Amino acid sequence: MNAPLSFPAEYVIAPLRQQGWHAALSLTYARRGDRSVLIRRSHVGPLVVQRPLYPEDEAVCHTIVVHPPAGIAGGDSLQVTVRVEDGAHALLTTPGAGKWYRSTGAPGILVQRIAVAAGGVCEWLPQESIVQDGALGALVTEVSLQGDACFVGSEMLCFGRTASGERFGRGEMAMRTRIERDGRPLWLERGVLQGGDALLDAAVGLQGQPVCGSFVVASPRCDADLLAAWRDIVPAVGEGGVTLLPGLLVARWLGPACEPGREWFARLWASVRPAVAGRAAQTPRIWNT
Repeated sequence: MNAPLSFPAEYVIAPLRQQGWHAALSLTYARRGDRSVLIRRSHVGPLVVQRPLYPEDEAVCHTIVVHPPAGIAGGDSLQVTVRVEDGAHALLTTPGAGKWYRSTGAPGILVQRIAVAAGGVCEWLPQESIVQDGALGALVTEVSLQGDACFVGSEMLCFGRTASGERFGRGEMAMRTRIERDGRPLWLERGVLQGGDALLDAAVGLQGQPVCGSFVVASPRCDADLLAAWRDIVPAVGEGGVTLLPGLLVARWLGPACEPGREWFARLWASVRPAVAGRAAQTPRIWNT
């Protein structure tokens, strides 16, 4: 029997007690015969999911995470917890671009915790987030895997509302990601990007591009063949790079807008999904609306 799904205490971040929305969403998926089923869901505040969807077949449960305020403002504290039990397969996304709004002083916080049991697959594929000028944000993602569990995740941030010519001249975005398997870290990353910082234009930073993204696949099946396949997939716009680490494939992208980055990630996903999840990529319908 597998050990209970849990997160190390030292990596649990309690939401700050501050003004703003305090919202939490907890989801648990399990395998029931040939179906992956959302067996438990609870929420506090304006953070909910729509009914489970099955656009592929009943083996994969698609879920759309909805935050009706449409973004995170200063003082907001949001927490999403996802558990995928033995043999279940869940794909989660969002209905549109998220937003980090300008703050008058208090930070907004989003903590995402995902645990996947042996034989389970979790695909965490939110659409991009727009970090407005003056936003103060903290984004934490913690993934705990057991055995041969598979995690596929993406994150894309657009600094400034580029359609109106806005730049990220003020504010701060702090990010932390931890992915572990059987209690041992596969990927640890921390970063802080400040509005107006030289790093926004530096060659070792964002190189003057407003959009950056990461696409990560954590699976024992990640190997040199999958890396070679990824290297053959070149972004049409912007700059991309791919890396293979033990049990982990990582892709990075920098570019002028979100759409070409999303298109490149979709092609990477289509390439790797049959190998790590046993099925062809099925684009969530909400991405086409």
